[in-house]
Amino acid sequence: MGRTFCFSFFCSVKVLILHQHFNTPQKGGAIRSYYLAKALVDQGIQVAVITGSNESVYKKEFVEGIEVHTLPIAYDNRFGFAARSWAFVKYVNEVLNIASQFKDFNYCYAISVPLTVGLAAMRIKARYKIPFIFEVGDLWPDAPIQMGFVKNYFFQSALYLLEKKIYQSAQSIVALSPAIQSAIEQKVPGKITHLIPNMADCEFYLPTPTNDTRTEQYNSQNKFVVSYIGAIGVANGLDYILECARAAGKAQLPIQFFICGDGAVLDRLKGHAKQLELSNLAFLDFRNREGVRELMNITDATFICYKAVSILETGSPNKFFDGLAGGKLIITNFSGWIRKEIEEQGCGVYINPHNANDFVLRVAPYLLDKPLLAQAQKASRQLAEKKYSRKVLSEKFSKIFNKATATPLLSASASGFRD
Repeated sequence: MGRTFCFSFFCSVKVLILHQHFNTPQKGGAIRSYYLAKALVDQGIQVAVITGSNESVYKKEFVEGIEVHTLPIAYDNRFGFAARSWAFVKYVNEVLNIASQFKDFNYCYAISVPLTVGLAAMRIKARYKIPFIFEVGDLWPDAPIQMGFVKNYFFQSALYLLEKKIYQSAQSIVALSPAIQSAIEQKVPGKITHLIPNMADCEFYLPTPTNDTRTEQYNSQNKFVVSYIGAIGVANGLDYILECARAAGKAQLPIQFFICGDGAVLDRLKGHAKQLELSNLAFLDFRNREGVRELMNITDATFICYKAVSILETGSPNKFFDGLAGGKLIITNFSGWIRKEIEEQGCGVYINPHNANDFVLRVAPYLLDKPLLAQAQKASRQLAEKKYSRKVLSEKFSKIFNKATATPLLSASASGFRD
């Protein structure tokens, strides 16, 4: 009888996910929140998502069992700081305007960035007594402060106070990297934290040998292909990849670089590449997941690139996990936990972010030694399957709610679940 009651209680759970930038595989972009929502739906949990888009009207639809509410909130990563801030505030207000529809939900799962989504979660908690779990993918406000976007001391202080208040109000916190988890535990000692990085979709991305048809399509026959796939923003520091392309060209290495995506600095970056006359680098438009897989299938190495700002070393970039799943050599120009991971597992190389010639020195051996490249690529896939697969992390994520919903049936000490 007790087992039946527990099962029915778990299946009656309803979770509201707040994510301003929810994407589907068909749309493209980062789809972590889609993976998480699907993980809960697959466990029989009712899931509703509130997101935003550039469409002019409110829309409600069902996507593979996920109830998606889309708010008309314009946003573009080309927006300046003021426009972005207004979009963030508007999202909070619009969420609260429709939150009464979900007042019988059991949990709210709030995904940052932006940090302001925590405001909506706290208000929902206060108004409808719905506890929330807060996900931290980037450390805000540390990131915008270190990047120089927030310079006013009083504004900085206010953001740090908001961050701590959100952490304290959350039932628990999900961190996307070991570095983020460590930082949170220092800021709010004793808070339950769960480490759930971004996911490697090992069923969708598969290591596949290149063929002549694919390489001809991309004009990369007999070339070692290095691809950057993702956001093209200030934080990504992609001028460095241009410098690497120039260094590789001077060294006469048979390498073809691709930069695929969209973002605030794309036009400027194209202009810079034109000035440098880089015949070994091409820009590709933003594409959905199918398009990304097509490019991955002719790629030998994925480049994970960021500006040399210490806080950016704590992140959990999607492109890293896609590269692992696809069995690619990983190239990165920043230290931190990802550098440690790829060097320990033998699946990638770190290059000096202040010296593009280091790219030539570090990557050339993989062009000359095919077994060495194959070994590194195999290690990437093994790491994805063992530690970061979508299946493994989806199960881990679902257990957070399994533990939470069991709280009324167990002693208080049983709720001290920590990853």
